[in-house]
Amino acid sequence: MRDRRRILHPDSIEDEIQRRQHQHAPDAGDYKDKLREFHRFPSRNHNISAGSLCSRLRSFRYTSHVTTPATTRPASHVRHDVSLLTPEDLHLFNEGKNYRIHEKMGAHVLTHEGQSGTLFSVWAPNARDVSVIGDFNNCNPYTHELHLLGESGIWQGFIPGVSQGAMYKYRVTSRQRGHRVDKADPLAFSTQKPPETASCVWNLDYQWSDSEWMASRKEKNSLSAPIATYEMHLGSWMRVPEENNRSLTYRELAPRLAEYLNRMQYTHVEFLPIMEHPFYGSWGYQTTAYFAPTSRYGTPQDFMYLVDYLHQHGIAVILDWVPSHFPSDAHGLAFFDGTHLYEHEDVRQGFHPDWKTYIFNYGRNEVRSFLLSSAMFWLDRYHIDGLRVDAVASMLYLDYSRKAGEWIPNQFGGRENLEAIEFLRRFNEDTYKEHPEIQTVAEESTSWPMVSRPLYIGGLGFGMKWDMGWMHDTLEYFQFDPVFRAFHHSQLTFRMMYTYHENFVLPLSHDEVVYGKGSLINKMPGDEWQKFANLRLLFACMYSQPGKKL
Repeated sequence: MRDRRRILHPDSIEDEIQRRQHQHAPDAGDYKDKLREFHRFPSRNHNISAGSLCSRLRSFRYTSHVTTPATTRPASHVRHDVSLLTPEDLHLFNEGKNYRIHEKMGAHVLTHEGQSGTLFSVWAPNARDVSVIGDFNNCNPYTHELHLLGESGIWQGFIPGVSQGAMYKYRVTSRQRGHRVDKADPLAFSTQKPPETASCVWNLDYQWSDSEWMASRKEKNSLSAPIATYEMHLGSWMRVPEENNRSLTYRELAPRLAEYLNRMQYTHVEFLPIMEHPFYGSWGYQTTAYFAPTSRYGTPQDFMYLVDYLHQHGIAVILDWVPSHFPSDAHGLAFFDGTHLYEHEDVRQGFHPDWKTYIFNYGRNEVRSFLLSSAMFWLDRYHIDGLRVDAVASMLYLDYSRKAGEWIPNQFGGRENLEAIEFLRRFNEDTYKEHPEIQTVAEESTSWPMVSRPLYIGGLGFGMKWDMGWMHDTLEYFQFDPVFRAFHHSQLTFRMMYTYHENFVLPLSHDEVVYGKGSLINKMPGDEWQKFANLRLLFACMYSQPGKKL
């Protein structure tokens, strides 16, 4: 069957409309139609039931019900005449310049010509067939097949009757050796709670109450404002011991977190990645859903409530965002349409040897549109005040964590990743153009110049950069017994050689207390009293230095 759409859709005939109702449902008994009843009779195609209905009407809408031994369910048909994408949208997407593709792609609940349903759109240019499977069609891949939009590589279809809360995936059949896989929606707004991996149709409507904050956040978020940031992992910050030590929900966190941050006089909070991730032990740094907050703690509206509540109590919200790599989970972005679509095909460019994750192909236009849209999505829809970009150094250098012979030089023979540099510059240009009052922060651990300098003088365009050197030097200094510190004062004073080269953030981050490194208090020398005295001295030293604090 070369074109299933020709069989699954009604056919117009000059003097009458003959509808052939075909369903790939081997166990189907009768089909009941709102206009009249008809029964199954043998078809030339195996496992396809067919019916004929003639009418002098030129067009009509119909709804069928499929009766199986187990149930009777609506058998809605995919409509391919519905689209949110304009030719300009498709052009910009394929050019790598569409930074709001989430408004047109993914799963969108809408009403068209009186029919309510969901419009599905997914990019899979090397697919032979793409269909939507879910709880609304018993995961039958032949019921709701999508249509390819020209040469864009985007598959699309409107399915009447599919509403908020419906679970779904895409069944992608590749042109490459018939590779077939079920994939979560890369642009899904919500997901099943892990370890389940399906996407969830969701409407993001929410009534915000932070207008006062949004109007004044520019001065509170500027480089001249005092900024003290509290970094935290939502799932482990506070637990409920009486309920199997579960994590707090987004709504439970809101009042407790706001009270704590205000009492401790923090101005900002930075959440470790809240985008959905299958491996909880990654703390969110192995993201699979770049447009969905993790469902472990509640719904998208629940997370909006948390941000809204913090804003109403004067706290800015920064999100960790991970455009540097993604995991190899089968339902995720890896090998999406039977080809290396989001990642480089060559492992010397597309696979991280330490983290065992894939690296985005920043030279592919559609991948840039995807990532830029993810960043803009959190700023637009969730009122986020800043994005901290993880592992920037791994993006900038082609030989990052690689030995000789394990990387490919750029076109000039150097180790700089020119495509990643261009992407980061574009990311900062677009985000500051649309939201000039936010901040972008780079976790960049090398001496790459002008990370937080404007684009017009050759910088990467970030608002701030983490001073990783200060963190390592200072913590090493404080671990010495005070008797020996006189021989290591240079580790404190060296920072003054470069203090004003960047807009620095002084971080005491999670990186220094994980993997058995020990807490800050345990890094201090001496007995318990001396440890606390040294820790107070560390904080005093930190706050006396130029730069924002984390």
